[in-house]
Amino acid sequence: MISVEDYLFYVDEALDGMVAIVTELGDEVANQRPDVPGANSPYAVLTHCLGVMEYWGGHVVAGRAIERDRDAEFRASGAVAELVARVRRARAQLVSDMTDFDAFAPPRNPPQDCPEPMTSTQGGVLLHIYEELAQHRGQMEVCRDVLRAPWVRLS
Repeated sequence: MISVEDYLFYVDEALDGMVAIVTELGDEVANQRPDVPGANSPYAVLTHCLGVMEYWGGHVVAGRAIERDRDAEFRASGAVAELVARVRRARAQLVSDMTDFDAFAPPRNPPQDCPEPMTSTQGGVLLHIYEELAQHRGQMEVCRDVLRAPWVRLS
């Protein structure tokens, strides 16, 4: 397993990339959904990533009780500046949630419906968090490119 500091470097890379996308797009475009069935806005995808960090890092690894409305994450919209502030708070919370992190220990609140190794160790859970962040960063990059394409008309 890598060090906590190395892990957070990669988390920061993903979060910084997503923050750059919504900041570049601005309030109006960051809240737009590409005209593709099932597509989400960059704002909603980043909001979902904060939910991932809260649930998997806070609840599953650290054992905190949380309330999560996953469906609402994908309906989220708002000001980019507020979302960026929430990203910074979520990153700080993840550090706090990792205070008693033990890579090889079982999660404090393992979900019942997820396969191993994602839920067999706290380290596996953290890898899942990074997997989600990296995957959704790529999704946001494609979404940004579609929303910025010269042939796109925003409603």
